[in-house]
Amino acid sequence: MDFGKKEHVLNYACQLYQLSRPNKVGAVMALIRDCQPSSLEQWKDWYFENAYTATKNPQKATKVTKESLVELGERLYNKIQEFVIPEWEEAFRQLTMQDCIDYVYNVTINRTYDGYIREKSVVNDNLAKRFKDVVFEESDPELDHAGDIDYVAKVGKYQFGIQIKPVTASANFGGYSLSERMKASFDDFTEKYGGKVFIVYSQKENIANKEIIDDIEKEIARLKSM
Repeated sequence: MDFGKKEHVLNYACQLYQLSRPNKVGAVMALIRDCQPSSLEQWKDWYFENAYTATKNPQKATKVTKESLVELGERLYNKIQEFVIPEWEEAFRQLTMQDCIDYVYNVTINRTYDGYIREKSVVNDNLAKRFKDVVFEESDPELDHAGDIDYVAKVGKYQFGIQIKPVTASANFGGYSLSERMKASFDDFTEKYGGKVFIVYSQKENIANKEIIDDIEKEIARLKSM
């Protein structure tokens, strides 16, 4: 389907309100890889037969149906009407030429520098000091996954990936919505290099989601045992 210019609004609102996350529609990339469909019809039938919402407690998972997707679409429409349109209309009314000039400069100069320093600090002052036998390197910009993975960490012949996000990217960490392209990129990295990809949230020079340290430690142990 081609949604034209509406695609930008739909993408923004769907991600903002987390209506396409696995806990709503299931782990679709994992599902389609299990299905290995040869046609759209085969995938559609298989999806509605096998898709369940992804939850930490499998007993609370619910079946994904055509009706549940319709309900998500209705929620998306209501969110856009009630919140997104009024907020954007206000932003459009207040927007100035100077805002645009300042934004382009800020994104190009200030935010790039802040992101660079943040990444260096998270890795060099935190992860590298904690895991001294792991070699952390900036992701090669020539690799396909480089846009989604900031650093690779080498454990013997295997590697795991690190993506670093400012804590403002997700107020509660779990709210950051991966696109299907990024999920596919992460899965491709794991298939090629053996290790998972971890999203680290930074608050200045510190790691905000500290529980990720334990997950990384377990992954290092797993890769060493392979």
